[in-house]
Amino acid sequence: MRLMYADIYGDQCDRHRRNDARELVWEICAALLLFAMLLAMSAEALAGEDDHEDATVRLADVRQGSLLWKTRTPGVYHQALRLETDVDMRVSGMIARATVSQRFRNDSGEWAEGVYVFPLPENAAVDHMRMRIGERVIEGVIQERATAKRNYEQARRAGKKAALIEQERPNLFTNSVANIAPGDAVVVEIEYQQTLRYDAGVFRLRFPMAITPRYIPGDTLQTPDGMAQATGSGWAFDTAQVPDASRITPPVLIGEGPANSVTLRVELDVGFPLADLQSAHHHITTRMHGAGRVTVALEHERVAADRDFELMWAPQQGHAPRAALFSEPLGDATYHLVMVLPPAQGVAGGQPLAREVIYIIDTSGSMHGPSLAQARRALVLALQRLRPRDSFNVIAFNSATDLLFESARPATAKNLQLARRYVEGLSAGGGTNMEPALEAALDGGSGLERIRQVLFLTDGAVGNEAQLFGMIEKRLGDSRLFTVGIGAAPNSHFMRRAAQFGRGTFTYIGDVNEVQDKMRALFAKLESPVLANVQVYAPDGITLDYWPRRIPDLYLGEPLLIAARARGGSGVLQISGARGGQPWSARLSLDGGHGGAGIGALWARAKIAALMDSKYEGADEAVVRAGVVAVALRHHLVSKYTSLVAIDKTLARPQHAKLKRHAVPGDLPRGASYQKIFGALPQTATVAEQHLLRGALLLLLALVALLVARTRAQT
Repeated sequence: MRLMYADIYGDQCDRHRRNDARELVWEICAALLLFAMLLAMSAEALAGEDDHEDATVRLADVRQGSLLWKTRTPGVYHQALRLETDVDMRVSGMIARATVSQRFRNDSGEWAEGVYVFPLPENAAVDHMRMRIGERVIEGVIQERATAKRNYEQARRAGKKAALIEQERPNLFTNSVANIAPGDAVVVEIEYQQTLRYDAGVFRLRFPMAITPRYIPGDTLQTPDGMAQATGSGWAFDTAQVPDASRITPPVLIGEGPANSVTLRVELDVGFPLADLQSAHHHITTRMHGAGRVTVALEHERVAADRDFELMWAPQQGHAPRAALFSEPLGDATYHLVMVLPPAQGVAGGQPLAREVIYIIDTSGSMHGPSLAQARRALVLALQRLRPRDSFNVIAFNSATDLLFESARPATAKNLQLARRYVEGLSAGGGTNMEPALEAALDGGSGLERIRQVLFLTDGAVGNEAQLFGMIEKRLGDSRLFTVGIGAAPNSHFMRRAAQFGRGTFTYIGDVNEVQDKMRALFAKLESPVLANVQVYAPDGITLDYWPRRIPDLYLGEPLLIAARARGGSGVLQISGARGGQPWSARLSLDGGHGGAGIGALWARAKIAALMDSKYEGADEAVVRAGVVAVALRHHLVSKYTSLVAIDKTLARPQHAKLKRHAVPGDLPRGASYQKIFGALPQTATVAEQHLLRGALLLLLALVALLVARTRAQT
């Protein structure tokens, strides 16, 4: 009986399983059919949507030279706007004034809107913007960011030509240009001012041209309707850790490049005869006009925007500045830019205490190729500088973090040999997950028995800078963090600010041939006493508002550079500090400074940076925002909370004509590998395609889960 019952029950179970399987197949087919219908409906909706429709074309339809980039549909391409950039820079003393002209040319047969994310120097004070339409010029005005965005959107919908400059990071901006007619071009001119870097007797002028794709950590944010949030046109969704990720991840052109080209011209008027003038990464031509006056241009008039431009010059012996003062009277105040170079001599250069040095090396996908080769070579040179009484460790990171030793070990011959083999065997791949590596390196402790230094080699390709700066501020302890920017287009904002919060200094290595000289200069800083506890004292009767308020430690060859606003007269500025345990002081008269238009803007830019940094120390967001907006509006500056907008009063686009939005792609930095950064998944050019892909993946997961659940329920 038991056997018969079992046989009958088993036969019934088999029939039920077959019926359930048929039902499950029908359910899956119905779900797939529903998905196909939703996909078609989404595509149809996108085709009729004014704001987010992207221009596509087939090769057979192209009638003139056009910049195309692939879509997922074979034979169908996005027809991108052509972008050409012209850079004109004028240098006087310590100050550079630049005009960046971006020409958006619409080669398609439809009205276009261009959205272009581009880099500028991390200390750029962007204060003017003009939109040129033929012979007409529309001046940009500074407004609070939300107001400027709203006015731009209204003009775009109305069919008026408009341009909008927004700051995403201090070194990353977005230029939006609306209603470019078919076959027409619109030029947007951006002006900014910056201070030069002067280090070890060499002046450096850097202009970034490319963006290394950022690593975006964190859970994806959701819109009210449950979709992944994307407030920009980038390849990433917004996340909890990087809420503006879609605004800092512009699409990347591969296999069709270069996407964008640049011309660059520099007029130098430095006020002293030159001993040396060279470009680090580009071939240049020079025309001399007298002592210290030179015109510099790119040898090949137009170059691909795939690596940063860096110009370096040094004064002849005996002409190196020891101090400099630039002044600009504005209203009831005088703005000053002050440079004082502490003497390098007079203090023993030997290190009185043993050092504990922690080396961090970035091995993420964006470091593949020449970048990792530069980093490995730099790190091997650094290991060779260790002395037997020093201790060290090596930390490598990408998506995961790996420590060579559990804790710092003595710099014995055996340990150094292990370290060299470890470094030489490193390869690139994965994401740029910095936080665990920094946490492992910054112990937050303090101790007088040793000097603790952290040397960080990376391209800085991250989107969560704010989170990392806060962590450095919290965990630094008595360590000092030194950053080495690696590659053709390092994230200069991260390199400079991380070193600032880490009370260290920074340098860049853009070519393997630079490693020896750049690291030798850095070693001199690491092994020399610092100028610390720097204080600035205003003359009697003068109210002095200066930035940075907290002067950072200064290392060998580095000048003290402050921006100050003085009210109430003039006098002698007094500066004091300690170098190698010995007192140091300097005095500088605030009378008779060199005339410098735009010093007020540089002071305002420095104050805004200090206000933004105060958030990492716990300052209230609303208070910071109000302070930044007040300074930026007064000095006509683009900031995180203010933007420049220019709107033409004339209606251009007929209301019946559709507007195509183009997220203008950029070039990968030279030497970077698309596959190592993004993997095998094709680049998503629009947010809509990302939503559809995510929907398909979620549907597939849901079907698998349904199948598993049904199977478990039946067993």
